[in-house]
Amino acid sequence: MHTTAKETTDNNVIRIAVIRGDGTGPEVVAEGLKVLKAISELEHFSYELSEFPFGGDHYLETGQVLPEDAIEQLSGFDAIYLGAVGHPDVAPGVLEKGLLLELRFQLDQYINLRPVKLLPGVETPLAGKGPDEIDFVVVRENTEDLYCGVGGFLKKGTPDEVASQTALYSRKGCERCIRWAFEYTQRRNNPKGKMLTLVAKTNVLTYGHDLWWRTFQEVASDYPDVKADYNHVDACCMWMVKNPEYYDVIVTTNMFGDIITDLGGILQGGMGVAAGGNINPDPGGTSMFEPMGGSAPKYTGKGVINPIAAINAVAMLLEQAGQTTAARRIDAAVARVTGEKMQSQSAGKMGYSTSEVGDLVVAELAPH
Repeated sequence: MHTTAKETTDNNVIRIAVIRGDGTGPEVVAEGLKVLKAISELEHFSYELSEFPFGGDHYLETGQVLPEDAIEQLSGFDAIYLGAVGHPDVAPGVLEKGLLLELRFQLDQYINLRPVKLLPGVETPLAGKGPDEIDFVVVRENTEDLYCGVGGFLKKGTPDEVASQTALYSRKGCERCIRWAFEYTQRRNNPKGKMLTLVAKTNVLTYGHDLWWRTFQEVASDYPDVKADYNHVDACCMWMVKNPEYYDVIVTTNMFGDIITDLGGILQGGMGVAAGGNINPDPGGTSMFEPMGGSAPKYTGKGVINPIAAINAVAMLLEQAGQTTAARRIDAAVARVTGEKMQSQSAGKMGYSTSEVGDLVVAELAPH
């Protein structure tokens, strides 16, 4: 029987699988690991890293996105730290489906967590809005909906072609995501008031989203201290732009979450600062954390890519691992660097190289 890292290592050690990925992924991961090393020494916790070569180059060399035993191996870790996937010589969708979606589904990472927070010194396209107005979180269901791959073609390639793609929702999938979102809203404890907004389209998607609505109402009764709110997804997109300060926590379906979190990424200053977590909250679950900016192959090796999102992903990893103080220290250090040091969050315009930005964050981790 395969023995996992969880079975062979001290339970107080955070076991992290590192997938540096493609393009600029290895560059930003290096800075995240630099910050991880520094904060572990300051906060006195231990971690172990194991490297995995998965990504575009691995696929081109082996013909496999993931080897047969990859899921078994990765399930032995507390967390996966992913740089980016996306290779110019690999067809779109191959790595995304074969690696990202495969890991989310097989490791049952049913929560996609996306903080949308405008950092000091970071520009937003919203006039008159600042860090006080743009600070909410999207909880996206991560294992159901249209991403299940149910569907097919009839008479493909002919004038009579028909394509179908079916969205699947289960009571279990809805409830566990919604309940986690209510509990997260309680922990977040927004001083302006705890509110969880369900984003769906119940007026048109009258089966699957009716299940979401009914489940949301039933679960809400267990959390009377949290205001249970609802938006249609189109209205949510308008309000995210007009009044982002309205939101505390949003819970939504896989497809709608995929869309509105990209909108959220732009509101918070671009994908260079946006990080996300694919979380299996269950005991023994393996979660995955990553920057949202992609592999950006045109910047590979130039030392100009922004590592802030990858560093933010490390903070999210540590938060999930129970190292809350360490995560908060990273958050504060990043805010000082973006607010006081960096000229821009755009690649090549930061005023510093990729590694220098990592060094700045490490320097700011020291007590102030």
